[in-house]
Amino acid sequence: MLLNRRNMLAAGLSLGAGSALAQGNIHAHHAGQFERLNQAGRVDLPDLHHAHAVTDSPAPKAARQGAWRALAPLPVPRTEMAWAVEYRGRMHLVGGYAEQRVDRPYHHAYDPRTDSWAELAQVPRGANHVGVATHGERLYAFGGFLEQNRTPHDGAYAFDGGRWHTLRRLPEACGAMACIALGENIHIIGGAIGSDNRRSIDWHLVYDPRTDRYSRRQPMPLGRDHAGIVTVAGVIHLIAGRVDTFHTNSNLHHSYDPRTDAWTFRPPIPTARSGHGCVWYRDRIFCMGGEGTNRVYGQNEAFNPATNSWESYAPMMTPRHGMGAVVIGDGVYVAGGGPQMGGGVKSAINEAFSLA
Repeated sequence: MLLNRRNMLAAGLSLGAGSALAQGNIHAHHAGQFERLNQAGRVDLPDLHHAHAVTDSPAPKAARQGAWRALAPLPVPRTEMAWAVEYRGRMHLVGGYAEQRVDRPYHHAYDPRTDSWAELAQVPRGANHVGVATHGERLYAFGGFLEQNRTPHDGAYAFDGGRWHTLRRLPEACGAMACIALGENIHIIGGAIGSDNRRSIDWHLVYDPRTDRYSRRQPMPLGRDHAGIVTVAGVIHLIAGRVDTFHTNSNLHHSYDPRTDAWTFRPPIPTARSGHGCVWYRDRIFCMGGEGTNRVYGQNEAFNPATNSWESYAPMMTPRHGMGAVVIGDGVYVAGGGPQMGGGVKSAINEAFSLA
């Protein structure tokens, strides 16, 4: 019954948001969609968000800016899942901060066809900043932090649509890695290790689902975590991220070719950031949101491989970091995340971007 009530509430808020947005009030859907990490109970968009939010991009504006729209909110405000994945036509969010804890095992899936959320089998070990990827008929989850953005674990799991299976442990406990499937393998790149001595690493692991084993590839040029990752024409692109902390965010953009086991420097992203969304949409790599020192970014910047250059598009309605972002059909879906610097406030916001 709890899930049914949450879905009814989500659907009702979505309808209300759509009506208000049609009247020009883009902030109408914010009401009650946030929760503090140290205090139970829903709140409205925090005032600090307005001081931290930045939407101006130094990149030239694209001719077609696209537009955002509000959708059914998450059943529970969440942040620091770090990423999301598309699996069987739905957006899946695994782990993260929720309801005054940083090690939730929650697993929600959003279906854009019905604009609704479902609560699925929980990941065996709750954590934040879980590395996720889809490969074949399974959703994979690697590592994550047990404390607030630190103290990682080495567990690995696969979800088959009904239940989770335990896999071979990571060679070392790690969180906030960039994970993506390419060919027969899953690449696990970068991340952070340690607790009081938390630091970014440059490792590059490859997991083979057929053998349940890991091997190593050429490390990335500079260790970082909270980075964006996509594949384009058989090549991995790793974009931005933090070097130990968001005070030293990177604007670096590298590509990795598995055929040569080599990294190549590419044009840097215009806005250095970490904890952002990164997706391949139509014929470009789109990066939106993210975090910096006293900043939460709404910039929506895209890299065009054909021209080897960046452009800016319509910024997010609600700048956030630590959210999930995926492409399903002809839309970019962005859910959850923190509306201000740090993990002190979680959101249930769910918004989509489209060029249509």
